[in-house]
Amino acid sequence: MGWRELRLLPMLGLPLVSGACSWLTDFRQQPSVAPWQSLDVTWHDTTTPSRGNPQNSVTTTGTAVAGYQVSYRNNPATIDSMSGIKNPEAVTQESVDRGWKTFQINCAVCHGNDGAGNGLATKYGVPAPALTMVQIVARTDGYIFGQMRNGGPFMPKMNRIDERDRWNVVNYVRGLQGKLPADITVRKEPPGLPGVTGSALVGPTPTAPARSVPFVKPTYTATPGGAAEPRTEKKQ
Repeated sequence: MGWRELRLLPMLGLPLVSGACSWLTDFRQQPSVAPWQSLDVTWHDTTTPSRGNPQNSVTTTGTAVAGYQVSYRNNPATIDSMSGIKNPEAVTQESVDRGWKTFQINCAVCHGNDGAGNGLATKYGVPAPALTMVQIVARTDGYIFGQMRNGGPFMPKMNRIDERDRWNVVNYVRGLQGKLPADITVRKEPPGLPGVTGSALVGPTPTAPARSVPFVKPTYTATPGGAAEPRTEKKQ
């Protein structure tokens, strides 16, 4: 065998090596988690997703009032038409706590930390009524929700807040008005300093898709050699 043949021997063995190893490095070859897949490696929990729902998700069970039912105009008649909508969020400590964080982040700058209408923005000419006024206390939950949904002459629309959290804000405002049971704690301080995240934020929206994760426990199939094939996920 000459020196030319000896130089070809490593090249002849290359297909054997490449057949045993994967040279693909794209993301498809890496472990991944589907949007609604459970991270419970024991597969005892197959219905809890690994992450919360993204902001502004739309529930599969519908919304309290859709845009085709009531417009988003901010005139008083349109807002008043939502007065009869019932609050779907029960008055619980969890609801009030979510409403507290949402209110302090989005509303306190105008209405004040305690809803007295003395927020920082009022010092620069922005009008904001006290939410503890007799007239506002007498308003229904649906009206207050409609005011956040549609805005007003001086108030912007607050649709950046998830719909269910807007109802939680309504529950919190009722707490500022002194209309909640005595066992509900109503906090009036900011949840954190500006720029603080983590527990100071409201967290993922509880809205949508309002159904269990579309995965089920995997099945194992015995091979002729007695070994189990890799687990596979079956979608519903």
